[in-house]
Parts: sequence; C-alpha cells; structure tokens
Amino acid sequence: MGLTKSEEFSVKDNKIANYAKAMAHPARIAILQLLIKKQACICGDIVDELPLSQSTVSQHLKELKDAGLIKGDIDGAKVCYCIDEKEWEAAKTCITNLFSSFNKGNSCC
Repeated sequence: MGLTKSEEFSVKDNKIANYAKAMAHPARIAILQLLIKKQACICGDIVDELPLSQSTVSQHLKELKDAGLIKGDIDGAKVCYCIDEKEWEAAKTCITNLFSSFNKGNSCC
C-alpha cells in the first residue's frame, strides 16, 4: 500500500482532512446530529436510533472520537458520548475558513 505523504502537507491541511474524513460517512453524520439533538448520549441509545449493529456504531464512534469531534466518559459498562465543544469550534473555524477562501469572481470555469 502506498504512502499518503500527509507529512508533506501543513498541520492545518491535515487537520481539515481529518475532520472531513471523520464526517465522510452518512452514519457518522447521523451520530453527530443525534448527539447535537440530545446533548449527550449513551452508545446503546445510538444503536437504537440507527439501522446499524453495535459493533458498526462503535467503529463510527471511534472514528469521530479519533478526529476529536466527540468525547466519551466511561461510567461502568456504559460510555456516554457528546460533542467536544472545543474541537467542534476548531473544526467549524477550519472548514468555514476553507469554504470562505473561495472568491466567486476568480473562477476559471
């Protein structure tokens, strides 16, 4: 398998790519929307809301957590997930800045 050469790009570019990768699946968007709506959620509740198995939901939660978009606290056998407010704002700023940098008047097409 080839190298991604991600080290050749800026920290900022890699951060935006990590956010985008974490949000690149409709199940992860559904999980984020559920967490936003409920403000906190236990993994079992997420499984009840989505047409996915526990193991699949857990994998999606791991991807979102690895990107920093969510955080989780272990309470016995349960893990309560919620949006990581600080990282969420950082992601919002990075992605907004990327989209805002496009100037419609400079399009060549």
